[in-house]
Amino acid sequence: MKITSLSIPDVFLVEPTVFGDSRGFFYESFNQRVFNEATGTSQQFVQDNHSRSVKGVLRGLHYQIQQPQGKLVRVVRGAVFDVAVDIRRSSRTFGRWVGEELSEENRRQLWVPPGFAHGFLVLSDTAEFLYKTTDYYAPAHERCIAWNDPDLAIDWRLAGLQPLLSAKDAKGIRLAEAELFC
Repeated sequence: MKITSLSIPDVFLVEPTVFGDSRGFFYESFNQRVFNEATGTSQQFVQDNHSRSVKGVLRGLHYQIQQPQGKLVRVVRGAVFDVAVDIRRSSRTFGRWVGEELSEENRRQLWVPPGFAHGFLVLSDTAEFLYKTTDYYAPAHERCIAWNDPDLAIDWRLAGLQPLLSAKDAKGIRLAEAELFC
């Protein structure tokens, strides 16, 4: 497993070692010891989630202001453009974002630590998205930053298309107005 720090050093791209032949493939999708050693963290995951979405769906930018969740995300069917935004005021990378394409073909995963907002855009006809979280879902503490906040200027690769949003995501607020982490 190869784990690489991205332009925001706390966000990691995880690339598994894949063993394949004419019969198919095998890879270890997660190993707690390897993950903790490579990231320098002692995270433990408490919940696994699985979503399915159609092309053009944009989910996010989500976070929990209390019970913040770290997320290890991957795609098992289709492809998404996945984004992490640093919303820790004291961070030198506050307000910056990183994005990676995650797909069933590249088998990449993204580690989005607590203190970040997270979202993704479905690029394929459908996508099945799996993620591990470091804390439990707490709807009372869930917040949403607007996916199209001009201060963030995220390049969602929309090419002029309007994304499909949930009612909750359509009401996301700007980073400047959001509850943030210290």
